[in-house]
Amino acid sequence: MPSHLRHAREVFRVEREALRAVEQRLDASFDRVVDLAVETLSRRNKLVVVGIGKSGIIGRKIAATLSSTGSTAVVLEPIDALHGDLGIVHDGDMVLALSYSGESDELINLLPALRRFSLRIVALTASPKSLLARHADLVLDVAVPREACPFNLAPTASTTATLVLGDALAMAIMRARGFRERDFARRHPSGAIGRALLLRVSDVMRRDHRNPVAPSTMKVKEALLVMTRAKSGSVAVTSPTGRLVGVFTDGDLRRRMSADGDVMGLPLSKVMTRKPVCVREDALAVEAVRLFHERNIDDLIVVNARRHPVGLVDSQDLPRLKLL
Repeated sequence: MPSHLRHAREVFRVEREALRAVEQRLDASFDRVVDLAVETLSRRNKLVVVGIGKSGIIGRKIAATLSSTGSTAVVLEPIDALHGDLGIVHDGDMVLALSYSGESDELINLLPALRRFSLRIVALTASPKSLLARHADLVLDVAVPREACPFNLAPTASTTATLVLGDALAMAIMRARGFRERDFARRHPSGAIGRALLLRVSDVMRRDHRNPVAPSTMKVKEALLVMTRAKSGSVAVTSPTGRLVGVFTDGDLRRRMSADGDVMGLPLSKVMTRKPVCVREDALAVEAVRLFHERNIDDLIVVNARRHPVGLVDSQDLPRLKLL
């Protein structure tokens, strides 16, 4: 029986080599395309993405990525364009034309119509001498050594390379235009991304009786009752002035009992973890999500400006809040 896994790994290998080949050929043309796109968008013009077949499908994804990261982009279907849809094109726009061969009839037939406008055309093609490339102002080379298809026919590695190059363009343009997290949030008001970027930590934290807090002088056995009542796996430990000085967790209890035996009568100051990870209540929820991922913690203590613990974010709450 043939090994399907072996064939799958071969596809991954071929596509990795394709990406490496396109990356190594990146040159100053890429910088010029990014600068041209930034200039176009600064005039409140737009990026027009055109392609046919598989290139058209990749083009739609590139346009979607550009739009979601603050770069106004539209998709123009070559056939529809010749029957009225050219109305979306204006002087000053920039066209991203995708064709691996650079000879797609539908795209070539569209070029004279596009040239009636005062705009720039950027070709993403594997053929620098093709008709498309010769009619373009700038060319980005997406040639790959071979397709992942065993017959070297079905667009596979070539479409992956074009997609990644499109992502690279979108991210470079985004950075060049100073696009920030709050700009991203404005364009993603729904879904997990929008919630994480628009909500504050204070909107999602546990508070009041669900926020376990104990003074550093409290005994471990009493602190466990506080945690149990709050249905939490940790307790924020405070100084006499109410400032956060540590955290005590279920994990701390197990480790202490394994190493030191009975710790129930010890004060929290003797067993707590000092300088715990915490977040301000006015921080964006996305900051809390980032801390969970980076610090590999289960609970995140929320503090106010005076560093008093005012809430708790439990990692188990994130899926329910649709933040993951």
